[in-house]
Order: sequence, then structure tokens, then C-alpha cells
Amino acid sequence: MKKLNLKVMSIAIASAVAGYAQAETVELSVASFPNFNQVAEAAVPLFEKQYPNIKVKVVTLAYGDHHNAMTTALATGANVPDVMGIEYAYVGRFIEGGGLEDLNAPQYNAAKLTDQLVPYAVAQGTNSKGVLSGVPADIGPGATFYRKDILDEAGVTEEELLKDWDSFIEAGIKVKEATGSYMLANAVDIKDIYIRANLKDGEGVYFDRDHNILVNSPRFKEAFRLAKKARDAGIDAEVGAWSNEWTEGLRRGTIASQMMGAWLGGHLQDWIAPEEVGKWRTAQLPAGAYASWGGSFYGIPKKAKNKEAAWTFIEFMATNTEVQMLGFEEINAFPALTSVHSAEFFNEEVPYLGGQKARLIWRAASEKVPARVADRYDEVARQVINDALEQVLEKDADIDTVLAEAEKQIKRRARRR
Repeated sequence: MKKLNLKVMSIAIASAVAGYAQAETVELSVASFPNFNQVAEAAVPLFEKQYPNIKVKVVTLAYGDHHNAMTTALATGANVPDVMGIEYAYVGRFIEGGGLEDLNAPQYNAAKLTDQLVPYAVAQGTNSKGVLSGVPADIGPGATFYRKDILDEAGVTEEELLKDWDSFIEAGIKVKEATGSYMLANAVDIKDIYIRANLKDGEGVYFDRDHNILVNSPRFKEAFRLAKKARDAGIDAEVGAWSNEWTEGLRRGTIASQMMGAWLGGHLQDWIAPEEVGKWRTAQLPAGAYASWGGSFYGIPKKAKNKEAAWTFIEFMATNTEVQMLGFEEINAFPALTSVHSAEFFNEEVPYLGGQKARLIWRAASEKVPARVADRYDEVARQVINDALEQVLEKDADIDTVLAEAEKQIKRRARRR
């Protein structure tokens, strides 16, 4: 991953403190995780120039370690940061857990900035009681990335790839027979897209607004059916995302497509397959699906020591156009701030993706992703559902049976009767 380059930024910030009247120097701690931390670290000199009485220290832990440490900090009150970074998969746990500030409270008045941000991401940072505790910094509109040269060799068009899920699977069979490449890394990906994209109003992925469990439903049954059909067709490599086998498959072309957040384009270009310039393309998700895949949020713990300074930092990170574009230009962190979506950068061709105006595709997706309800037990439910799907894929278990059992497990683990 390349380092962020402050030299590309031209920002004129007055050295006088604008709106922050703290006379004494405040030491602000920001807890973060890899990739997300790079934007924060690059923005610190800019922030401190505008707010010289606030000195920022960004503390970064590995992805899982960070979120576990934040869970412990909120529970015990020890080692609590002033600003907490939260990744999409964990946002439900933290905003429903009660340990974060209500950012719509008068001292923050987040409403003055949330109408500037992508609506579905604001909804993700709002709990079931309507309390906003997570301000989105970047988002992850779902996208398909595929190797055009491999599909061309198999005689498969983008239209066949994306028409519907059955067509996607048929295209995968053609690719496997013609080239030996797998269409996708893992059939689980189809399940993930399907359950995220087909939400009704008031629903989250696993729970509704009233915390009712939704997994034993037609949406999950169809997602499991499609994943099983893909596995039975032999079109998935049966490897997990972020494994060595996964990165090698994308690098060497033995995996022909990957559905993920738009940010994957940056990973492909920067370190997964940097030599494959012009071979990859991006498109919307199959079957007219629109789904969120990733994104990052900032929150303020109730036990934070420097809440006023923390809010100043969050507001700066979420609404400063230079900072929002910095993350997008350098690590493909799609901006949550809608005012920058009309920047000329979106109209530029992306050489790595064969000269596509890829950012316009991702922008269109960001405008159609459904808002979803987050729940503190989303991660628990995700693990249970993935275990259930593994039984279907590996042991040919009955879909209705495993989903009924998954519902019971989630009830037990979430202590819901």
C-alpha cells in the first residue's frame, strides 16, 4: 500500500483557530485500524494547522485487535480514546452498545453535517432508537471487478455476467471450461451480496428495527440456494478473502472476478495485481443488486476526556473536501461527503481498469444502496450464518433445517428468548 502523499494537496488553512477557543493545548487520542489510519495520519498536520491547540495522536492496531480493544475499553473505562474509528462490520455492535455519545445532542449538533453525507451511511451509524453515534468518513458501494481478458477468451460478455444470478453462474461454467479459471473466489460471496441487497424498509441484514431475527426467511434461503448452485457448478475456488490463496488467485488470473466494495480497485492496483494494468474492469453487481460493502465511521466514547476537541476532529474529517478527496485519490476510500461527488476526479479515466470512468459507476451505486438497520449482534449473526452456509456447501445440509437452527443459535448467543 503506497503512503499518502501530502505534496499532492493544495490546501490553504488559516493558522488562526477557527471556532475552537480552547486556550490550553489538548492532546487528542484517535484509535484506528490499518488503511483507515492512513487518511487520519495524513490529515493531522492539516488539522493541527487549523487547530494549533489540539495535538492529535493516532494509535493503530490490527483490524481485529482494534475492535476487540475498543470493546474492552468501553466496557471497563480503561484506555478509552477520545475518537474511535469503527469499521462497517462492527458499527452495529458499537452504536447499539450504549458506550458512545449521542452526536445529535446540542453540544455536537451533528444534524448540521449529516445532511452533507451519503444518506445510507448516516443510517448505518444510527441505532434503533434513532441515536446517531457513528459519523461516516468513507463508504463502500458494492461493485464487481472482473478480468476482461479471461471473459473474452471464454466468449462471455459483461451482460451475461451481470444479467441475473443464474446467468452469472452459467457464465462461470463457460469461463471454467474455456480457461480453467474460477469465476469467483468463494460461493459465500453470492450469499453476502444477496442478503445485503434485498432489504425491505426497516430491515437490517440480520435483524429488523425491533431486533427481530430475520435469517429464517426467503431472502436467506434464496441466498443459500444460489451459493449452493455456484458451488455445485464448480465455479468457485473455495478460498477465503484476504488469504494467500485469494491474493494469488487474483494476481495470477485463476480467479476471474471478485465482488466487493469499490475500494478493492485500489488494492488490486497497489499490491494485489499491480502488473495487470488494463486487464481488470469494474461494473455494478449482478442481478441489479446494490449493496454496501465496507465503510468507516468515527464515534466519541461517553468516557472520553476531550469530547469537544474530538467532535472538532470528526467534523473536520467528515466535511473537509481536501481530506475526503485525499482518501479517495490515494487508497480508494470512497468519500462519504456528497459535495465532492461532482469533482472532476470522478470523470477521469482509470488506466488500470482499461480506461474506464470507473468512479462514475461506483458513484451511481452509492446513490442506490438501500439504507439498513444496524444491530449490536450483526457480527454474531454473520458468524452463525457463515457456519450454517458451510454446512450446506460442504456437507449438503438441508437449507431450511440449517437456517432454522441458525435462528435458534442467534437467539441463544444474543440472549433473546
